[in-house]
Parts: sequence; structure tokens; C-alpha cells
Amino acid sequence: METATPLDRPITLDQMSTGACARIVGVAGDRGLARKLLGLGLRVGSEVSILQRRSRGVVVANAGTRVALGSSVADKLLMQPLDR
Repeated sequence: METATPLDRPITLDQMSTGACARIVGVAGDRGLARKLLGLGLRVGSEVSILQRRSRGVVVANAGTRVALGSSVADKLLMQPLDR
């Protein structure tokens, strides 16, 4: 029986450290939140890098665009850390 490594378990965006890269694997929110994120260019499968932490909020980069997300959004984004 295989045991899961830490990279196998999604974590929330607000748990990630500055400089880390990750892939969005899920949104633990309603359709309105998913629509808002889609408008910002963030969807399941998008790869982001964490540029800066502000209070509990986070600034991420995705495809050349920077997006600031508040803590209420950052704790609903499920991330898969990437080994880079």
C-alpha cells in the first residue's frame, strides 16, 4: 500500500509560502467565486507563483499577470504544490 506524499495532498493558497509555485486543483466555494476567479484568469489547472503575502492576502502571478487575492478567496483555493 502506497502512502501519500505531501505533494499528493492539496493545500489552500493561504498555506503556501512566498516564492512557491502551484497548480489550482479546486475551488471550495460557490459558482460566484469560480466565475470571479475565471474573470481574473484563474481556473482549475492554472499554474501560479506566489509573489507576495499581504496580511492574510496573497499576490500571485499567472501567465504574466499579477492578481491580489484576499484571505477569504485564498483559503478557498485548493493548490497542488509544484516541485520547481
